Amino acid sequence: MLDQVFDYLHFHISVEAPIVLLILVFLEAVLSADNAIALAAIAQGLEDKKLERQALNIGLVFAYVLRITLLLTANWVQKFWQFELLGAAYLLWLVYQHFTSQEEEDNHHHGPKYSSLWQVIPVIAFTDLAFSLDSVTTAIAVSQETWLVLTGTSIGIITLRFMAGLFIRWLDEYENLADAGYITVAFVGLRLLIKVINEDLVPPQWIMVSAIAIILTWGFSKRTETEIETQEPEKTEVK
Repeated sequence: MLDQVFDYLHFHISVEAPIVLLILVFLEAVLSADNAIALAAIAQGLEDKKLERQALNIGLVFAYVLRITLLLTANWVQKFWQFELLGAAYLLWLVYQHFTSQEEEDNHHHGPKYSSLWQVIPVIAFTDLAFSLDSVTTAIAVSQETWLVLTGTSIGIITLRFMAGLFIRWLDEYENLADAGYITVAFVGLRLLIKVINEDLVPPQWIMVSAIAIILTWGFSKRTETEIETQEPEKTEVK
């Protein structure tokens, strides 16, 4: 009877389980860089460091619930291309919103501004969900064990929160990073759109990861002038 219960829950603990779990966590970390920078840029629209952290914490709790729901219904969701089309449209809308926002004194776009914490939280949650539409297939392909996928997702959302926290700080330090982040968001949105049109035309995941790595390298290539000034040692006059 007990064996039947374990079979029903797909809770097969084997020697391979830790290895598969590590692979899932690694994939979550690699595929979450563009997601993390997008969430950081959205939270930064609050222009208050304390509220930014709260928005990420609460927003990712809702995002986690949506991710779990997506994973548990993945086989059903994958039957409807409309979900991926909506995800693609949403991500591309975020990109459009960023690059059409008014430029500030530094001649860079900084995306929409938010006056309330609860304006940002749904945006964070649904942005993560849109990204998850692209990664859920990868997670399921690695393992059909539900408990492994859910554990990997749980660790992944914690990793995402940590990475987003780092990116919030780096967005202030590197002037091209926000633009680079939204370009990678456009890549994910276009990939989902291509998948809807013709799945055979979807570029391999390694090409996406390589392209994102190149764009983020450019994003980290130039520090803001104020950051450079604060790091320059004060010069003393020689008399």
